[in-house]
Amino acid sequence: MIGAEAFWNKTARKYAASPVKDMAAYEDTLARTRAHLAATDRVLEVGCGTGSTALLLADSVAHITGTDISSEMIAIANEKLQASAPGNVTFLRTTLEDEMPEDVPFDAALAFSFLHLHEDLPAAIRAIHERLKPGGVFISKTVVLGEGSFLWRLVIPPMRLLGMAPPVRFLTTRTLEETIRAGGFEMIERHTYTGSFAPHFIAARKV
Repeated sequence: MIGAEAFWNKTARKYAASPVKDMAAYEDTLARTRAHLAATDRVLEVGCGTGSTALLLADSVAHITGTDISSEMIAIANEKLQASAPGNVTFLRTTLEDEMPEDVPFDAALAFSFLHLHEDLPAAIRAIHERLKPGGVFISKTVVLGEGSFLWRLVIPPMRLLGMAPPVRFLTTRTLEETIRAGGFEMIERHTYTGSFAPHFIAARKV
């Protein structure tokens, strides 16, 4: 069974070449996210993947730091960064368990398609909370497989054994929201998208 870092390193180039499956939902997520950001914000994105979202949001904030567990994902993100050359984006290979190599806290933190992949959700929320200023905003969009087809519970374990899927949690909307609240946040926006994975968008404020 392959670990998360090895899986994403192995699949990074294929992932980078894959088109966005639901462009309308993606653009809606970007718009919802921008509505909670300010031009003066310093932003952290955890699980930034190949950096596309960070680069698209760069013109809305002062600086954005994208981090990912996968060195190959970060290599691709830096290739994109060199091609587009915005001066306010940094990509780093690091995890929430590592010390940030630059000053914290941040004004906002983003986690798109990330929380259901982290092995310890409460720990992830605590780490994000620690990296935010008082009143800072946490924005996430998370696959809630616990509310999807039961078929995924049958299919994903053998896919994991074959190295075809990363470690994944079968979260529900209720569990996700309760964990975020328990981690020191209050909800300011919620939205569930349609589709087989039913991704759930949350904007929350650090209290």
